[in-house]
Amino acid sequence: MDPKKRENQTDRAAGFLPVSREDMRRRGWEQCDFVYVIGDAYVDHSSFGPAIISRHLEAHGYRVGIISQPDWRSDDSITVLGEPRLAFLISGGNMDSMVNHYTVAKKRRKKDAYTPGGVAGKRPDYAVTVYGNLIRRTYKKTPIILGGIEASLRRLAHYDYWSDKVKRSVLLDSGADILSYGMGERSILAIAEALDAGIPVRDITYVDGTVYRMKEGELSAYDPVFLPSFEEIQADKRTYAKSFMTQYENTDPFSARPLVEKYPNKVLVVQNPPSKPLTTQEMDDIYDYPYVGEAHPSYDERGGVPAIQEIRFSITSCRGCFGGCSFCALTFHQGRIVQVRSHDSIVREAQNMVVKSGFKGYIHDVGGPTGNFRRPACDKQSEKGACPGKQCLFPKPCANMRASHKDYVALLRKLKKIPGVKKVFVRSGIRFDYVMADPDDTFLRELCADHISGQLRVAPEHVSDSVLRAMGKPEHAVYEKFIRRYERVNRLTGKKQYVVPYLMSSHPGSTLKEAVELAEYVRDLGYMPEQVQDFYPTPSTISTCMYYTGLDPRTMKPIYVPRSPREKEMQRALIQYRDPANYEIVKEALRRAGREDLIGFGPKCLIPPRKIHPSRQGQKANKIRPSGKKR
Repeated sequence: MDPKKRENQTDRAAGFLPVSREDMRRRGWEQCDFVYVIGDAYVDHSSFGPAIISRHLEAHGYRVGIISQPDWRSDDSITVLGEPRLAFLISGGNMDSMVNHYTVAKKRRKKDAYTPGGVAGKRPDYAVTVYGNLIRRTYKKTPIILGGIEASLRRLAHYDYWSDKVKRSVLLDSGADILSYGMGERSILAIAEALDAGIPVRDITYVDGTVYRMKEGELSAYDPVFLPSFEEIQADKRTYAKSFMTQYENTDPFSARPLVEKYPNKVLVVQNPPSKPLTTQEMDDIYDYPYVGEAHPSYDERGGVPAIQEIRFSITSCRGCFGGCSFCALTFHQGRIVQVRSHDSIVREAQNMVVKSGFKGYIHDVGGPTGNFRRPACDKQSEKGACPGKQCLFPKPCANMRASHKDYVALLRKLKKIPGVKKVFVRSGIRFDYVMADPDDTFLRELCADHISGQLRVAPEHVSDSVLRAMGKPEHAVYEKFIRRYERVNRLTGKKQYVVPYLMSSHPGSTLKEAVELAEYVRDLGYMPEQVQDFYPTPSTISTCMYYTGLDPRTMKPIYVPRSPREKEMQRALIQYRDPANYEIVKEALRRAGREDLIGFGPKCLIPPRKIHPSRQGQKANKIRPSGKKR
């Protein structure tokens, strides 16, 4: 490397935490307190969990070094920073490593947006487990703490789609001592303080938001719930579903009880209740840490880290989601209680963003899991938690829910006025049913006028009410009412803008009948969706439990599950029936569904009786009006 480039890179790297012994020496460190092993490239941005946890520890006086994407085939890769004084921390990255590696068809992905240059294969399958064992081979007694999404959603026994097996808690398979689940700022600091005080890691059993192991006869948890044993849930799918639902009902920090899962050899895995939600001041403090906001400069020559482009000029305004979609793991990870940053904190971040290199006046997003959630669903949640056994929006909005966008509108208005900001986009998911619960048009009007560009992406997911019930989504009529309201508001703003619906195929509850119903809806829209999400069974969701057991754990009633690759292919192809490549499989699906009436040349038909040239079949996608009619 050119000496000047190396010097510039060294200067830029000075703001990052140490990634080498040389970095440690420059800081005058002989030893790190924590060494953080992560499956992603090192990106010091508040959208990356490891960045938050490492800066949080740094803010409280701990020395943290980073080992990013170590070569798991070499024991030496884990020793580059030496043995930490207190513990190794492990995160698989911002995504579960198996989702990162494989499509829903279990085909290997060719790119990894969280790796320099987008190169695939720089982390192992089941990264948390592999990294834990890699460390344990070299450092026999050093404490190991797991965290991040992969560990969080695999904290107890779980169905693993990729191996098609029920797997043990990742705590056991990784050889780690403690697992910090959820958004781990509270728990990791409590663990750090305990280790720093000299408390043996085996005795740190009292921290909320953690999972630990012990032997029978040593259990000290207060008023625990004993789950079925690992052998029992392995042997019986109904028992698995019941155990899962008990876990789901114990995800609220105010009402949850400790959970105990028994394994062979008298081993117990114990889950403490979740950590309490952060206050607005605590959220502000965490997002005000001195993040560089970039990927480490050592990646520049390899093309940088693609994932940073999406979030570099985006702002996190909230956490948590009370939407309760069955296929989403947010209930298990971030929880149902929405936590928010103050306007002042968000405005400060935007003001700092304006002067950054590469900023062109556009804030790409201001939001979170659900962009238009800026408060808990109701006033009691902040003190008493979410209602057990109930959802805030499903099947109907709760009468106690306060649907208001006033705070979000006020925030967006402030951001628009910052000198140097040309436009503030809202690209986080918008819950259209929450919009419909708010009678005030102000948010929708300003969203259409100022915060989208031609298209609004929303997620009705399906049109069949039976499938929507399985998904935990509102009935289709709510979406249709939203479309009409969106169209009316756009007329008032003088804009011609469109809704692009996200649709999902092969979700539990969807037979070919419902898949054809969805295809007919797409036909009436007059365009072919470019992207269709085939249901992906990821750990710790209600939908994944349905997929594995064939039971809805909320009712314990049987539910249809499209499992065969052929049927899944059919359901997906039906949504994209206009694609000539899908002709034969769509024809097969229609015949299996007894819907040959949709094969022909009539205005309601999906495909002709025989394959014809694409130019005559009208394959090109047509833009649609918000009402869903052809333009």
